[in-house]
Amino acid sequence: MRIWDVNPGYLNRQSLLGEHRELHGIVSIIRDNKKGYSKHPETLRWVGYGWALKQRHKLLVAEMNLRGYVDRSPVSLRSNANAWPEVFIDSPASQFSILSEKYKTLEAGRIALPNNAQQLWAQHKYSVMARDIGCYKSIGKWVTTVNGTKAINDVSLELTQLLQTPPSQRLIENALLHMWGYVSNYSTSSNKRIATLSNNRLLLKIQQLALSNNVRYLLDSTALSELGAWKI
Repeated sequence: MRIWDVNPGYLNRQSLLGEHRELHGIVSIIRDNKKGYSKHPETLRWVGYGWALKQRHKLLVAEMNLRGYVDRSPVSLRSNANAWPEVFIDSPASQFSILSEKYKTLEAGRIALPNNAQQLWAQHKYSVMARDIGCYKSIGKWVTTVNGTKAINDVSLELTQLLQTPPSQRLIENALLHMWGYVSNYSTSSNKRIATLSNNRLLLKIQQLALSNNVRYLLDSTALSELGAWKI
């Protein structure tokens, strides 16, 4: 039993659907006071964090939708709004290592597992841009000067925790317009038309164009699915 903390885009089909199933199992244990796996460390760390379970479910569903799956099983838990478990079963960096070993002979996820802090940052930059411009600038500057295992350990923890915070409504549009720059040449829509779209509709259009034209930079971006899991 496992609920991953890294972005669902890193999970392959089996892991993504498996986590979705196991999350509902944990919800059932907590909501209905069931015995099975109630003492499992993964279950215990989510007790009292109903809002976070609901939001993780939204993140999984956003990624599933991007890959063509339809979810009809919403999570209704709401306890401890805006708070996430304070402990990890494995650190985010360790989770990347676990997935890398697991996927050696299996299909990979949508997003390539990162080999260094620079690659990890490139995958998360638009998600961070939608939340905190100060962090966007400071992390971007920092990763250009570092290397090694410690660097990816440090930045993976910071990025994972940053993406647990809601994006800023004021900054989402800026991030989406940066992403639009990678697919605008594939669209017949004018800039004037794009400016009238809601954030939700613009994200959907970016997703469609990125997928249909195999725009690798965006397909390796956490923002391509996770922004859709929040109220934008």
